[in-house]
Amino acid sequence: MDEIEAGFQKLIKRIGENEKERESLKEQVKKQEVALFGRMVRLSTPLVSKIGINMLLRGKQDTKGELYDTVFHKKKMIVLGKTDPAEYRPDDASKKVEDQFCVLSEDGKLYEMMFSFDGFIADSYANPITPNEALERYGYDPMYMLYHALHDYLKGQEELVASLKLVLEFVFPGPVTQKKD
Repeated sequence: MDEIEAGFQKLIKRIGENEKERESLKEQVKKQEVALFGRMVRLSTPLVSKIGINMLLRGKQDTKGELYDTVFHKKKMIVLGKTDPAEYRPDDASKKVEDQFCVLSEDGKLYEMMFSFDGFIADSYANPITPNEALERYGYDPMYMLYHALHDYLKGQEELVASLKLVLEFVFPGPVTQKKD
């Protein structure tokens, strides 16, 4: 029985050591998450112009809720997260923020898109933020959404290439689509 108890005590001790090691590694990862997110942003920036959207800069809203006379930001963006809006915009304290999103622009910068509406004009302000601020305010959503956007883009590209290959094989059977070694 003493051997069983001794083995059990060693097992308990090892579990405790693993817990300490896990916590230590978790802290190291936590310290590096901003650097990781920053690298993810840099690596994915060239794709934003292909997979991003044009965000509203300003527009007027008619009585039916439809926007007209719209103007959009010049650079495309990917929406990475949403948070409870700040009370007021940093560029104009008289404008209440209705919606607030974390976005990555094709210029490689992170912004908080802050949308305001005064009953007639909807407009936005792109507030520059750092990767650290993005993770502090939006949690891990920006990291996850960036990964997910790139994953979906890759999947779509793979499907498109496979479809084009099938069409080429049908239209031009033979040497056109065969790999040359």
